[in-house]
Amino acid sequence: MRAAHTAEQVREAERALMDRLPEGALMQRAATGLAHAAVELLGRAYGARVLLLVGAGNNGGDALFAGALLARRGVQVVALLLDPERAHPGGLAALRRAGGRALVDVGAVPLAPGRRPHLVVDGIVGIGGHGGLREDAARAVAALDALPVLAVDVPSGVDVDTGRIEGGHVRADVTVTFGTHKVAHLVDPAALACGAVHLVDIGLELPAPAVVALQEDDVRALLPRPAPGGHKYTRGVVGVRAGSEQYPGAGVLCVSGAGGGLAGMVRYAGGAADQVRDRHPEVVVGVGRVQAWVVGSGGGADAEQALRESVADAVPVVVDADGLAHVDGPLGVPALLTPHAGELARMLGVEREQVEAEQLHFARLAARRYDAAVLLKGRHTLVATPDGTVRVTTGGTAWLGTAGAGDVLAGVCGALLAAGLEPADAGSVGSWLHAAAAVDASGGAGPITAVDVAAALPALCRRLL
Repeated sequence: MRAAHTAEQVREAERALMDRLPEGALMQRAATGLAHAAVELLGRAYGARVLLLVGAGNNGGDALFAGALLARRGVQVVALLLDPERAHPGGLAALRRAGGRALVDVGAVPLAPGRRPHLVVDGIVGIGGHGGLREDAARAVAALDALPVLAVDVPSGVDVDTGRIEGGHVRADVTVTFGTHKVAHLVDPAALACGAVHLVDIGLELPAPAVVALQEDDVRALLPRPAPGGHKYTRGVVGVRAGSEQYPGAGVLCVSGAGGGLAGMVRYAGGAADQVRDRHPEVVVGVGRVQAWVVGSGGGADAEQALRESVADAVPVVVDADGLAHVDGPLGVPALLTPHAGELARMLGVEREQVEAEQLHFARLAARRYDAAVLLKGRHTLVATPDGTVRVTTGGTAWLGTAGAGDVLAGVCGALLAAGLEPADAGSVGSWLHAAAAVDASGGAGPITAVDVAAALPALCRRLL
C-alpha cells in the first residue's frame, strides 16, 4: 500500500531519527534527493537555470542545500528569499559558497528570454504551514506562473493533513516528498496541485498511516478466487435492483459491472428486465436468494421500495444514485454507499462546493453518521469507514467521467460484496478495478464509454490473477 501520514506523525518520526544522526544529516539526505529530482526533471545539470523560492524554516533549508548541490554541478542557481531574516543560515551560506546568488525582490528575478529559469523550486512553506500563501509569496508565485515548478515536500499553500486548499497556493509539476507520502498527496483538491509525486526515503520509522492507497499487489491479494470444487452459488450471488422504466440503461450497465465474473451469478429484480435479458442472457431475472444487493442506480421512483426490500433480506447492500436519497440513517446491515459530491452534500445538508473542498472530512463524517463504508467518487476516489480509516484510489483517467460509469462501479462493488469482501474492501478494490479498466479501455489516451469499462474488467482481472 502507498501510505500517507499526517504532519505530526512525520515530525515525531523526524525527531526520533535526528536524535540518532549527526546534526544536519537529515536535511542533507532530503537536499540530495531533491537535487537528483531537479536534475531528472531538467534533463541536464550544466548550464541549466534554477530559481529557488525560499521561505523560513526547514523547507527553505532543503531548497538552499539542494541549490548548493546543483550549483556545484554547473547549474545557475538564484534564490529568492521571501523572508530574508529567517532564511536558513547554513543553507544560504552553502549556496553562496557554491556560487549561487540570493535576491530579496521578485522584480530582480531574470525573466527575459534566454535568462528565465528552466525550473522553479518551491521551498516557501513546509508541512507545518496552514492556510494559503502570504501576500508577498502569492505575488512571487503569480509572477512565475508560466514556469515549471518542483515543490519541496508539498506545494506551498495546501493543507497537509486535510487535502484542503484555502487561498493562494503553488501548483507543482512535480512534488518531491521525504520519508512518506502526506495526506495532501493523495486527497483532492490538494493532490491535484502536487503533480507527479516522487518519494525520497530518508529512513523514517513511522506509525500506522492516516490514509492509504491500494497498489496492484494489494488488489491482487484481495480479489476473490473460486475454491476447488466451487460453483456459482458458493462464489456468491449478487442481486441487482437498478434501472427503471425511465432509466433502463442504468440497470443494464449495473448488471454489466456485476456480471464481470467476480461473483458466481447475477439476479436481476429491477425495472428493465427486457433490456437486461437482451444484453445478458446469463442473468437470472427475478427475486431469489442472494449474498448482496446493489440498489438505486437509475432506480427513479422505484428506488425507495427497492432499498427497503433489499435491506429486509438482511444481506450486505451497495446503495447508489437514487437509492441514496432514501438513506436517512444506519441501514442495519453491512453497507457501502457510493455518492458523488453532489449526492453526499444532499445527504449531509451542506453545499456541493463544501464537499469538493473538504472531501476527506465529509467522507469520514458520512461514514460515521450512516455507520457504513462511504465511497466518495471523484478524480481520487475515497473509501471511508466509521472508524476513520480511509483508502484512496489514485489511478484512472479523466475519460472515466462519462455517463453510466458509476452504474458499472456499483455493480462491480456489489459482485465483490457478494463474493465475500467486507464493504470497505469491496469499495476500494472495486474502485481500483474500475479505474484500471478505464485506463485499459482508453489506451490511456482516448474517449471511452461505460460499456467499454465493463467490457475491460474480465481481462484486467485475468491479468491480475
